[in-house]
Amino acid sequence: MNDTFLSDADLAKRFGVSRQTVWRWHRSNLGFPRAVSLSPGCTRWKLTEIEAWESDLAAVA
Repeated sequence: MNDTFLSDADLAKRFGVSRQTVWRWHRSNLGFPRAVSLSPGCTRWKLTEIEAWESDLAAVA
């Protein structure tokens, strides 16, 4: 299975927030998916984990 990875810019656009907010969520929101370091200077999030997080948020709302 091929994983799709999203950058902080991709997530910022997806959620309508700044890149700084994505990193703030990563640091302070324990439910937010953990980023994966693919190589030095290349950190990404798995799309499947982001979609699962979104589903969890929708279920709570």
